[in-house]
Amino acid sequence: MSRDVRLYARARSTTSRATSRATPLAGSLLYARSRAVPRALAALLATAALAVAASDGLDAYVDPERRVPVVALAPLFAAAVIGTSLHTATDELDRTAVRPWWRRRLVHLLVLTALTTALLPLAVLGHASVFGPPAMIRNTLGSTGLTAAAAALLGARLSWLPAFGYVSAVYLGSAGAHGRWSTVWAWPVQPGGGTGAWAAAAVVFVAGGALYVVRGARAEAGPP
Repeated sequence: MSRDVRLYARARSTTSRATSRATPLAGSLLYARSRAVPRALAALLATAALAVAASDGLDAYVDPERRVPVVALAPLFAAAVIGTSLHTATDELDRTAVRPWWRRRLVHLLVLTALTTALLPLAVLGHASVFGPPAMIRNTLGSTGLTAAAAALLGARLSWLPAFGYVSAVYLGSAGAHGRWSTVWAWPVQPGGGTGAWAAAAVVFVAGGALYVVRGARAEAGPP
């Protein structure tokens, strides 16, 4: 009888270990599907491909500043994709879950941001000190920080709006701007080596990302 008990205990222990190993992966997959992460990945790949195609026709070897539209707008579109993927249809369940969700939010945001910073620079290879990969990476971080903060404050579906308004205003209104502070507020259109622009984008990314990770996306009213 004692042998049967030992065999049962060993089988139960083995089953428990297998379940504990499978549960995190299953939970991560369910989380990714609930946030439409697969569609977000496809959209990011399409954005990168369009950025490469647009950059190829600019003849940037003549004047690297011709890349400014791509460097400013491609990260904006990618950030809009990331921001939209932060939407959840189960806000009440997320907030009452036994395990805190901030870790999943952090991984979600960092993985999509890292993928974007790896893909978009392919559109602007070369001229690193002007409008090359550093400028694209910096703008990706800054734009993603804006959308993450907007997701926490306005909701994921409208998270693209503040970033779109700010980057568009800077792109259209920063021509001829001079002064030390112009490199800070006009960071989306600055060359890649600007210290002030990098500092501004980094602060926006860290602050916006932290706000989203702690609070999550703001609850949005569903269809009537």
